[in-house]
Amino acid sequence: MKPLGFTAFALTGLLACSGRNDSRAPDTAFAALQQRGETAMGVNQYTSQHVFEPLADGGRIVLQRKESDSVGEAAIRAHMRTISTSFSNGDFAVPGFVHATTSVPGTAVMKRLKADISYTPRDLPNGAEVVISTRNPKAVSAIHEFLAFQRMDHRAGMHSGDTPPSP
Repeated sequence: MKPLGFTAFALTGLLACSGRNDSRAPDTAFAALQQRGETAMGVNQYTSQHVFEPLADGGRIVLQRKESDSVGEAAIRAHMRTISTSFSNGDFAVPGFVHATTSVPGTAVMKRLKADISYTPRDLPNGAEVVISTRNPKAVSAIHEFLAFQRMDHRAGMHSGDTPPSP
């Protein structure tokens, strides 16, 4: 093959490979979730961090700003107090709105067993948390289901490892 012919062949192959469709299209569903989250929580979801951690007696929801931001931190603390009160009353409308569903996993049981579950908001550096606790094993299972769904949909982590502790 002549040098020019080889160069043309190599360039054709390179262009063919680089012209593939990129399967990494923008995730519009996640972007919409993030926007609804910002509307509900009052802070940019991309510059905040969620943790949904299962615990032996329930779990905890943590929301913190990634960098110091007194206005954002105040918004988070107010939001966590609001959802503590709402959840205590069996009202899970906010997660339903954020996740665009009328059926957030675990919430039907959490609503039914609301008298057995406590929700305690606590301030943290850069944000706040809600500690969810119960002695009812069925409620613990529902809380873990709720937290697992939240963790997956928000693409968030948990502090205590990859699997929920046994009740």
